[in-house]
Amino acid sequence: MTNALLKNRLVPKGWLNPRQGKKASSFLLFLVAFLALSLGQASAQQRTITGTVTGDGAAPLIGVSVVLKGTSTATATDVNGQYSLPFTGTAGTLVFSYIGYVTQEVPVGTQSTINVNLLTDAKALEEVVVVGYGTQRREDVTGAVATVTEESFNRGLVTTPDQLITGKVAGVQITSNGGAPGSGSTIRIRGGSSLNASNDPLIVIDGVPLDNSAISGSPNPLSLINPNDIESFNILKDASAAAIYGTRASNGVIIITTKKGAAGEKFRVQFNTIASLYDLTDQVDVLSADEYRALINERGTDAQKALLGNTKTNWQDQIFRRAFASDNNLVLSGSVKNLPYRLSLGYLDQQGTLKTSGLERGTLALNLNPSFLDDHLRVNLNVKSSLSKSRFADEGAIGSAVIFDPTQPVYAENPKLGGYYEWVNSDGTPNNLAPKNPLSLLEQRRNVSDVMRSIGNLQVDYRFHFLPDLRANLNVGYDMSRSEGSTFAPMTMASVFNQGGSFSEYEQEKDNKLLDFYLNYSKDLTALRSRVELMAGYSYQNFLTKSPSFPVYTEAGVVFTPAALFPFETENTLIGFFGRINYTFNDRYSLTANIRRDGTSRYSADNRWGTFPSIALAWRISEEGFMKDSRLFSDLKLRVGYGLTGQQDFGSNYGYLPFYSYGQNTASYQFGNQFYTTLRPAGYDVDLKWEETKQYNAGLDFGFGAGRVTGSLDYYLKETNNLIAFINPAAGTNLTNGLFTNVGAIESKGVEAALNVNILNNEKANWSVGVNGTYNDVKVTSLSRFEDPNAVGQPGGQISGGTGNNLQISSVGFTPFAFYVYKQVYNAEGKPLEGVYVDLNKDGIVNERDLYRYKSPQAKVFLGFNSDLTYGNWNLNFVLRANIGNYVYNNIHSDKGNFQVTSNNTYLNNLSPNFLETNFNAPQYFSDYYVQNASFLRMENLNLGYNFGKVYRDKVNLRLSGVVQNVFVITKYKGLDPEVGSGIDNNFYPRARVFSLGANLEF
Repeated sequence: MTNALLKNRLVPKGWLNPRQGKKASSFLLFLVAFLALSLGQASAQQRTITGTVTGDGAAPLIGVSVVLKGTSTATATDVNGQYSLPFTGTAGTLVFSYIGYVTQEVPVGTQSTINVNLLTDAKALEEVVVVGYGTQRREDVTGAVATVTEESFNRGLVTTPDQLITGKVAGVQITSNGGAPGSGSTIRIRGGSSLNASNDPLIVIDGVPLDNSAISGSPNPLSLINPNDIESFNILKDASAAAIYGTRASNGVIIITTKKGAAGEKFRVQFNTIASLYDLTDQVDVLSADEYRALINERGTDAQKALLGNTKTNWQDQIFRRAFASDNNLVLSGSVKNLPYRLSLGYLDQQGTLKTSGLERGTLALNLNPSFLDDHLRVNLNVKSSLSKSRFADEGAIGSAVIFDPTQPVYAENPKLGGYYEWVNSDGTPNNLAPKNPLSLLEQRRNVSDVMRSIGNLQVDYRFHFLPDLRANLNVGYDMSRSEGSTFAPMTMASVFNQGGSFSEYEQEKDNKLLDFYLNYSKDLTALRSRVELMAGYSYQNFLTKSPSFPVYTEAGVVFTPAALFPFETENTLIGFFGRINYTFNDRYSLTANIRRDGTSRYSADNRWGTFPSIALAWRISEEGFMKDSRLFSDLKLRVGYGLTGQQDFGSNYGYLPFYSYGQNTASYQFGNQFYTTLRPAGYDVDLKWEETKQYNAGLDFGFGAGRVTGSLDYYLKETNNLIAFINPAAGTNLTNGLFTNVGAIESKGVEAALNVNILNNEKANWSVGVNGTYNDVKVTSLSRFEDPNAVGQPGGQISGGTGNNLQISSVGFTPFAFYVYKQVYNAEGKPLEGVYVDLNKDGIVNERDLYRYKSPQAKVFLGFNSDLTYGNWNLNFVLRANIGNYVYNNIHSDKGNFQVTSNNTYLNNLSPNFLETNFNAPQYFSDYYVQNASFLRMENLNLGYNFGKVYRDKVNLRLSGVVQNVFVITKYKGLDPEVGSGIDNNFYPRARVFSLGANLEF
């Protein structure tokens, strides 16, 4: 009874303490009377509310949140859907909430048993997924389609759209291209499908397929798009989903939808700003000045010892810096009668951690989406424009900083060379063989560009009055860019001293025009328990690129290299006819069939057209009668699909045409005192045709507990034939270049898994976690039209050091771009023996026949993990990702980890400390010792935010956040960063750790 009294605070605690016996006895009679009255009242007011919660009148729901509104009193339903909640009094309301169902509030009154039936959230049920040329209900989707919305985007200073979804989607690998401002990423969906042609996915923004090719003067095409304007990504991963885009879908499709105004929305002003500090956490390991001086004094020649300086210079400290960035965005949105609108203005200013590099970008986005004729006519106007100013640092300064003698000063009394210390000849001119002062390479060189890009479209969708189920959709769009830039290096810069300085400039115009038209018929056949959709359309897209030619001048304005005789101009056109059928029966069985007939100007008339079909089936097992009463599954859908896609995106628009080009200066004839440049034939293949990729997919979507746990599992197999390959000209020919032709095949297969769990969901806290993983295995299955057992494969992966050394090869039966190296022999202490390799073919001689294929830059497994926790006004989220099985060739160790780096008597080069481990005298470029395990775990970002709610007289909503990006990396790799897309680590612009503070205000 004592505990009960304390709990209900019927009497003060002190009065029940035995040591207060006198006080208790003084009130004994009063206490007995008071307790009798109070217990009588308590028995009248205290009771327990019980009940059962079901979903749509069917099975009981497990884990439904039951909260007494306005209090912390809460519980959850058990495995039988039942709950029990203590309650006092008669005034109060119970709140029942569950993911995927409409929240329900029930007044208690005098009830002791409250049973609740939660209705399915119609909005969740009708969730649509953006697919090619339209949308589908999520439950009807038959292909492998992933969606990431704004609520799940990565936080922090995000300069390019791809950074928003890094680590979020199974089967989608996004690898940063480095730490340069706006450098963007390499995106691979299911590993890509080609060897020499493009492996980039098709990116579609608001219905406009983008030209992914590089824009002169821009670090990355996507860097010209403001991520703050993006609402969602829909990724079409398998061919059954992507084949509607035909020729451009072999590597998957990413559909980006930008934000829009909403009908009836009041005028709103939003402003967000984020300020960031970029801090490099590590440097390439080199010998310090004292270590290097000791090494030269011990092993160097007298001439080398005489060259040693008396300073201590960390050259990497000289070229790198802490960098700052800010990103500011202003959004005006609302609706004027039937005209919803959204206007956004953005300004990004980002310094690079490599001195002199930086990016400024201004963006504007306008969306108008009115409707007319009682919503039968819908218009969507999108315009996105950007203007960027870049300054590009000479990234060769990174390699120079690694190798430059640390005993030399940064500056010297050397006005001819700008006051920078340089290795010079006896006459004071630069030593052309020596490395150049890294800081001079940055500060004296000015490489700048201005790039304008605009992407827009007008989409008109008309639902016929006489047949509302039929719609006509017209989409007219463009993607246009204009760029200009120049590079100036004065005569005082050592690398151009002998030519008298250098000034060059460039311009480029790119125009991408689009016209799409399709008819769509959609009908619910209630009597037949069916839904059917028919779509047929036409697409036209033209790409035109122009670049005038400019001469290269000396600083004095003298022409050093004349301009080309003709400006550069190239064009290609795509035409497509497409159709789709979607059919769903009884909300259980779905069929999707696509077909596209595409023509491209990149192939001859005989090979110009290709047909790309796909078909997919889905079975919603959870809707079957035998599953209706299941308490385990809230959703269970089986998907299977097959599709054929094409590839025509490679390095030439005219690979099938014979043509001549002007040779270089060495290919000219002299007549008298005049030299005439000759015309030389270029390689071509008139039979050049499509790469074709067949893809099979089987998937399972599942949900437990009415959507509290959801996930998917997919298996895929891709087979690409008629690979487009670039072949060098045969020896003795007079061709100016090689040619593109069809030869070879590759196969990739893999498994994708994604799991999302809502761990907590109540009025105070919500905690969701997501895990995704991908296993991808790629093999070359053919590389020639005729089998040749002695063929080793296609070489690639050029490295620094030596002349024309390639460390990678693509061979039949192996992963593409495997490292092609010798097997190193080690001594008893585990040290590599210089020049001693395993005779693998046991012929008694170690030569190129003993090279073997060892590991690959491609990870076999990549993983993502994200967590999002909200408690009250606080929010904490983070993203982790990992690559397993990727290897990197440490070209810095192989090129600079030997004493021969210093084997001259006119200048000195620093060494990698790896030399102290190997004691190599000469470089051993082809040793597998330098191929290192680069598997890693990286925390991509960590974000903590607080929502202050209404401030400033309840007129402004304020949210503050702190973000850290690139938080840590765990790896065994001995280089600077394990994430090197090419697999060759050399002169890599390092990624920084980024600390950001952000504020979001809404008026």
